[in-house]
Amino acid sequence: MAPTASLAQQAPAPHSGAPLARRAATALAAALVLGAAAAPAAHAAVPGSPSAAAKKLPDGLYGTKDPQYDGVWRQSLALLAQHTVGVRPAASGVRWLVGQQCADGAFTAFRAEPGKPCAAKAMRDTNQTAAAVQALAALGGHRDAVDKAVGWLKSVQNDDGSWSSMPGSPGDANSTSVVIGALAAAGQKPASVTSKKHKSPYDGLLTFRLGCAGKEDAHGAFTFQLKGAAPNADATAAAATGVLGKGFVVAPTGRGAHTPLTPPACKDGKDKKAGPVSAARAADGGAAYLVAQLDKNGQHLLSAMPGAEPQPDVGNTADAVVALAAGGHDAEARRPLAWLQKNAADWARQSGPAAYAQLVLAAHATGSDPRSFGGTDLVTALNATGPEPAAVSGKHEDADASGKDDGGGIPWWIIGVGLAFGAGLGFLLSGRKRDRL
Repeated sequence: MAPTASLAQQAPAPHSGAPLARRAATALAAALVLGAAAAPAAHAAVPGSPSAAAKKLPDGLYGTKDPQYDGVWRQSLALLAQHTVGVRPAASGVRWLVGQQCADGAFTAFRAEPGKPCAAKAMRDTNQTAAAVQALAALGGHRDAVDKAVGWLKSVQNDDGSWSSMPGSPGDANSTSVVIGALAAAGQKPASVTSKKHKSPYDGLLTFRLGCAGKEDAHGAFTFQLKGAAPNADATAAAATGVLGKGFVVAPTGRGAHTPLTPPACKDGKDKKAGPVSAARAADGGAAYLVAQLDKNGQHLLSAMPGAEPQPDVGNTADAVVALAAGGHDAEARRPLAWLQKNAADWARQSGPAAYAQLVLAAHATGSDPRSFGGTDLVTALNATGPEPAAVSGKHEDADASGKDDGGGIPWWIIGVGLAFGAGLGFLLSGRKRDRL
């Protein structure tokens, strides 16, 4: 999935050119929950912050936190996850999302006054736009909005076939992947969407594949950006899904389905298999890298903020589950899925609708029941973060599924991640401030 309730392995804003995972916007929102006490001044210093408006959130918006950086993202994931499990979202929730679109088809993260035209300098975001496309295409009845958004996405494709979060910046694996998912959801053939230099999204995405470069434990990984290329688990999970032409919703292949992992055949830093890399081969290599990282860390991925020890990254682990399921690696996906079932409920409760949506989609991709996820009814919990759904299929209540913070039982590592994010929050926000000047 791109910005979603996972904590990035790196920190400054996407348009600054520094590496940032596709879900940084939602990560920031989660950090404002978990780490607000650590950096209130940094948040207050952001010019134009709608924090005052956020005290009275718009009708239909999911979540209770300031939507400045992730409003469209979390709304899109929430609506898409509900639709995927047979919930018909409230009309007000869908109206809010449609109303966020700019006249040129793009979406920003949040428009406090959707009745006014988007300013020419408003920060249009490919991740938020692509997420909205996936949600509105699934819901149906919004063809004009979807087509306009797709048209805008095509207009900001980089020459190498990739996309960045903010148009005009070097591309990254996460943004390129989420746009591929949007194109597919809208009924487009991603391979036919080419740049001025005749490069497809898959051409762009494969430029971030490390293949046999670097150490053996990095073989098959993708990097977030070419500058300072390094193996990145979040980028790899995104790319291993995107290179197969799939988006946030991955249809389950059935319990027990198993496609053997085929990591790159490397020797002396080179792939022994000559010729162009196929999508399946790239996806399998990425899956093999993810499995190695999951095994190394106890069936979860890690995230570390500046100055902090690595912590379990729940959101990226959920994305890895989806990526493994997308490649048909059901047995390998079951192990991190079991870890999520034991450890993710408190994280989702603290982080909000996008986090619940990620877990719902991970459960769906593996054919698991999101209404009984380690003792939590994720569907009821997600529904509780927004307006009451118009209709719910297979409703199941659970005592641990209110979606509200019960004030206790938060694992030490979730608190640690929040404090770590707070420590680096000023740097992240100051980077955003500089880019707006």
